[in-house]
This record gives sequence, structure tokens and C-alpha cells, in this order.
Amino acid sequence: MAQPWMLFVHQLPAHPSNGRVKTWRRLQQVGAVALKNAVHVLPESAQAREDFEWLKGEVLASGGQAAIFAVTSMTAADERQIVTRFQETSAAEFAQLKKEIKIMRTKIRHDRDGASDGVQAVRALQERFERAARRDYCGAPNAREVESALKELMPEYRSAPTPREASGESRLKIEDYKGRTWVTRPRPGVDRFSSAWLIRRFIDRDAKFVFAASPDKFPDAVPFDMYHAGGFRHEGEFCTFEVLQERFGIRDNAVSRIGEIVHDIDLKEDRYKSPHAATVGHLVEGLRASTPEDARLLEQGITMFEALYLSFVPSHVTRARRPRC
Repeated sequence: MAQPWMLFVHQLPAHPSNGRVKTWRRLQQVGAVALKNAVHVLPESAQAREDFEWLKGEVLASGGQAAIFAVTSMTAADERQIVTRFQETSAAEFAQLKKEIKIMRTKIRHDRDGASDGVQAVRALQERFERAARRDYCGAPNAREVESALKELMPEYRSAPTPREASGESRLKIEDYKGRTWVTRPRPGVDRFSSAWLIRRFIDRDAKFVFAASPDKFPDAVPFDMYHAGGFRHEGEFCTFEVLQERFGIRDNAVSRIGEIVHDIDLKEDRYKSPHAATVGHLVEGLRASTPEDARLLEQGITMFEALYLSFVPSHVTRARRPRC
């Protein structure tokens, strides 16, 4: 077997039907290919494991059943069939993008008055290509054609921030979390980078971080972004960063902009369409690829999000602001 694979098997109750639709969309977003109606596959990786684990939690929360399996053996014919399915799925997505890029190129050339709308549309195409490329696990042949076509549609643009207020429920007292140790899973990524940064800057500047597969190893530590119940983790449609922001009532426009970026990268959505999401995603993956030691990796991620935060804050505010600790 040339490529190790992971299977996600699930079963959802017939009602409510929106649970089935949500699960189907999430499987589409992570790039999983259906082998059968309720059996999906991804190439084995730490990211695939994380995607399937979060999805498993959502299915269980909806009253369904789910399990994740590592495939230990497979015939060459079955593997070729799976690879072909991945390539066909990605190729169809790239073909649709190429068609829309061609239409957009014609529109931009002839519609001078629609410049603003054109910028937004090109941004959406760019982000769709980035997502499609991340899901292109087996190398669709037409990916480079779409990338070349996109390079012709790269106008300069800036987006205005869209502040999102916290809901106001379940506010926690920051002083209750001073001087604590926080535990999360090994090999942190975008949600854990940003959450650790948020903890250090707005909750406890002296926070210490440790790593474990289960929070039981550090019973006195505060868990965050772990699959197990308790602590701070994904809730509903919110990533861990957003949950922390809401629970501690952190109202800050720059933090909200970061939350939008983290949400779309971590949950593989395009809800907020930030022009910075793709770049931040690449930086996160670059840090993970270049830094084998978890503690150092997390510190580098914290530094990256501090720099991003300062870039979103007006210079006169940056000079005056201090962490709320």
C-alpha cells in the first residue's frame, strides 16, 4: 500500500435532517471522498486525524455514532480507485474555477464601474483556489492551469474590519485564571497558536503551556482545544479561539479580525472571506513543518499572532495599549 489512509464511518439519526447536511458539508470542506454513503476516506496525516476527530465530536453531539479507522492493508486496485476518485473530485473543482475565472476576466475588462465588486469576486476566487489546492491530495492535472489563470486577476485591495461582538453569555473572571498552567494537544496549529496568544495577552501574561494527548496527565491544568470534554474547545460552529474570546468578554476589533481568520482556516470555511486567511494558513503550516519541538513551536505561533494583532491596531493605539493582565 503506497499511501496510508484513514476512514471516517458515521451514522446520524433521521431527524433533524440538518445534522446530515452539516456533516456532509464538513466532509466536503475537509476534502474527504465517499467510499459508501457513510464511509469517507482521507490520506492519513495529523491534519486528517484532527479534522475527523472534530467531526466525530459533532456527530456524537447530534445523537449519532462515528468511528475513525486507520487502513492497514488495501489491494492495489482499490487504492488506484481511491486515488482516481480524489483526482476526479479535485479536477472537477478546478475546472469550475477555471470557467468562473474566464468569466470574471471578461467582466473586469468590460465593466470599469464594477471595480469594487470585481475585487471582492477575485478575492473569493483566490480563496476558493487555496481551499481546493489544500484538498488536492492526489495531484489533479489541471491545478496549475487555474493557478496561472488566477495570476492574471490579482488587483491590490484592502478590506475593512468587521467587528463581531461577543454574545455576552457565560462571562468568566480573568482573575480566576491567573498563574495557571494550560494543557493542549501536541503539534499545535492555527487554533492553538491563536488561543495561546489570546491567553497570554488578555488573560494571563505568565501562562504556562504543556502538551498531552489527554488532559488527565495534568489534572490541575486548564485544557484548551482538546478533543475531550471540559475546558475550552470547539462549541457548535465556533472554534476554540472564538469560545475563549466570548467566555472572557474580550471586545477588541483587532481580536475579532483575527477570530475571523482563525475560524475560516481552522473550520475550513469561507464565512468571513478575510484576504489574510490564505497567507496566515501558509505561515502556520510553514512553522509546523520547520519546528519539531512543541513548546518552541507554540511560542513561535504566539509571536506570529502578536505581530498580526499589532498590524491590525492603529499605531497610536499600539503605543498606548498594554495587555489586560
